Amino acid sequence: MCTVCDKRFTKKGCLNDHKLIHSGEKSYSCTECGKCFVSQSNLSHHKNIHTSKYKCTECGKCCGTGDHLAVHRRIHAGEKPFECNVCSKRFRTSDALKKHSRIHSGEKPYKCHVCSKGFIDSGVLNVHMRVHTGDKQYKCQFCDKCFSQNANMKLHIQRIHSNRRPHECPYCGMKFSTKNHLTGHVRIHTGAKPYSCRHCSAGFTWPVQLKTHLLKSHNEGTCFTCQICQMKFAVKGDYNTHLRRHESVKPYVCNECPMRFYRAVELKGHQLVHTEFRQFCCSLCGQWFKRKSSVKFHFKKCSEKLGFNNIFSAQ
Repeated sequence: MCTVCDKRFTKKGCLNDHKLIHSGEKSYSCTECGKCFVSQSNLSHHKNIHTSKYKCTECGKCCGTGDHLAVHRRIHAGEKPFECNVCSKRFRTSDALKKHSRIHSGEKPYKCHVCSKGFIDSGVLNVHMRVHTGDKQYKCQFCDKCFSQNANMKLHIQRIHSNRRPHECPYCGMKFSTKNHLTGHVRIHTGAKPYSCRHCSAGFTWPVQLKTHLLKSHNEGTCFTCQICQMKFAVKGDYNTHLRRHESVKPYVCNECPMRFYRAVELKGHQLVHTEFRQFCCSLCGQWFKRKSSVKFHFKKCSEKLGFNNIFSAQ
C-alpha cells in the first residue's frame, strides 16, 4: 500500500513505480526523443509511437494503438462527442470530460504529500511537485529564464518574445497570443458564467469567484483567517500577501532600482518602467503599449473614434 495516497498494489515493483508519481522523479528516458517517464512500463508504451503502424494520414503523427489513432483523428474532424452536463463544454475523450467535471464538483483526488494541496489530475500534481524540488528543466532560448513546465516556457516565448496574436475575438476583433486569453475575453461579450454553484443558482465567470462564493455563502472549503485583523481569504496566495502588508515585508526587489513590492505581479508591472519593450497592440490602429490596461483603455477610445461604440454597450 502506498503510504501517501493509500492506493494498493499486488506487486512491489508496481508500488515502487507508483511512488515515483508523488516524488516527481522520472528516471526512464527514451533514446529516440529524450522524453522521460516515471516507470519502465510507461517508457515501453511510449516507444511504440516511434515504431507504430498507426499513423495519421492528415499530419503523420504516430499513435501507440488504433484506439489512440481514432481519438487523435477527432482533432482533424473537429469531433467532440462528450459533453459536460453542467456547462455544455465538449471534449474529445471521456477521460478529458471526467477531469473537467471535477472543476464543477470540486473533487481533487490527487494530494501532495508535502503540503496536502489537492489537484484534479496526476499530471498537475507532478508539475506541482517541482515547486518543492525546485526543478525547472525548461530554459527559454531567448532570455535563459527557466520553467517547471514546457507549456509555460512556450507560453512565455509566445507572449514575451513574439508579436504574434493569432487568436481573434469574433465580436470586436481584438487579438490575443493564447486561446485561453481569448476565451476569457469573449466572456465579456457573451456574459458566460461557466462555473456554477452546486448549492444554489449562482454562476461565475472565473473559478476563483466560485471558490470564494462557496466559502462565504455555504461555508465550504478552506478559509484562511488573519489573526491580526480577522480578515478571511479563500485563496492562500491572497492570505500570504495580506500578511506581508501587516509585517511590511516586501520580498520582491527590482534589479534596476531600490523599489520593493509585496507581490511578484507588482514587481513585474513596475519593471516595465525600465524597458522600452511593448507587447500589447491595438488591433484597430496598430499602436503598441507596455501594459494590458493601457491597450484596453486605448482600444475603447479608438473604437469610439471609428464608430464601434456599440461593442462596449453591454459592458
